[in-house]
Amino acid sequence: MNWKIWTYIDQEDWLNIGITIGVILLFLVLRKVFTKYIFYLLIKLSKKTKTTFIHQVLEAYERPLRWLFVIIGIYVAIDYFPYIQQENLFILKALRISIIFLITWGLVNLSSKSSILFLKLNKHTSIEIDQILIPFLSKAIRFIVIAISFTVILQEFDYDISGFVAGLGLGGLAFALAAQEVVKNLFGGIVIITEKPFSIGNWIQTPSVEGIVEDINFRSTIIRTFADALITIPNSTLSNEPITNWSAMGKRRINFNLGVEYHTPKDKLEKVVIQIRELLETHPEIHPETIFVRFNEYNSSSLDIMLYFFTKTTVWGEYLRVKEEINFKIMEILEKEEVSIAFPSHTLYFDKENPLSIQKKDQESQ
Repeated sequence: MNWKIWTYIDQEDWLNIGITIGVILLFLVLRKVFTKYIFYLLIKLSKKTKTTFIHQVLEAYERPLRWLFVIIGIYVAIDYFPYIQQENLFILKALRISIIFLITWGLVNLSSKSSILFLKLNKHTSIEIDQILIPFLSKAIRFIVIAISFTVILQEFDYDISGFVAGLGLGGLAFALAAQEVVKNLFGGIVIITEKPFSIGNWIQTPSVEGIVEDINFRSTIIRTFADALITIPNSTLSNEPITNWSAMGKRRINFNLGVEYHTPKDKLEKVVIQIRELLETHPEIHPETIFVRFNEYNSSSLDIMLYFFTKTTVWGEYLRVKEEINFKIMEILEKEEVSIAFPSHTLYFDKENPLSIQKKDQESQ
């Protein structure tokens, strides 16, 4: 009799276990269908809307939604599983914690796209957010979201949050002493943000590094050098160094001396100076505000013409192109006037009657 009852119960349990597995498999299939068809259709529809916010939210919650099907499937399947009660307190807490985790996951993913949201905010409102603030704000949002989720999960386990906060206060001094460099870098980052010596994408130069600013975070600033290497500089170091922001230039300077030979006639020298000045004043890519072309000084081996002017462009490649073009034009002017560029030289004069006079004079001077 007992053996028959055991056999009956065992068969019923196997049936329920089979239903449990079937429910889980069903939700896995629904997950696949949702991801491949329904979610894909929602993504396509969101791209046609005027705002990109809905599209970003859907992309941020794509993977959390996949896992949501798994969690719901497991919860529904537990109702058929013979050895676990669906109303079990641990099961309910695990379900709530899982949902909180998925919501947090999506919000963290969305905060990584917050740079786009901030750019939209700059474009459509009067609120101006500097690009250098965007990485800080994005990371701050992530930290706040994770901190709130962590406290909610602790409350699910009936943990006293006030005691946890008090514990943080008692350990604050020890933490501050152990993390002095971190605090220095954090305040260095705040100094950089408030003073705004540069922004993301700027070309800067300091005594320790030169390159394009790619990112700034709570601890350091990341700069890509012109050798295509990434350099990470602590904010405390960068905030205490003189910073030259080349990207902030409104124009770019060209300054050099053009030395011509000493036997150049005065009238030809004047013509060369006038023609070079006219070349710069009429060139469309030379800034008209400051142009100096003057016969400046008598050098040891040349007559020097000073050229001091600015290009309108500040882009390195364009600047070099304009500078090259000006150099070729100056060569054409010199060739036209038959004026030669001087090179360093020394002239020695010998006394034909007494060739050793120079040597004697040197001995007397000694």
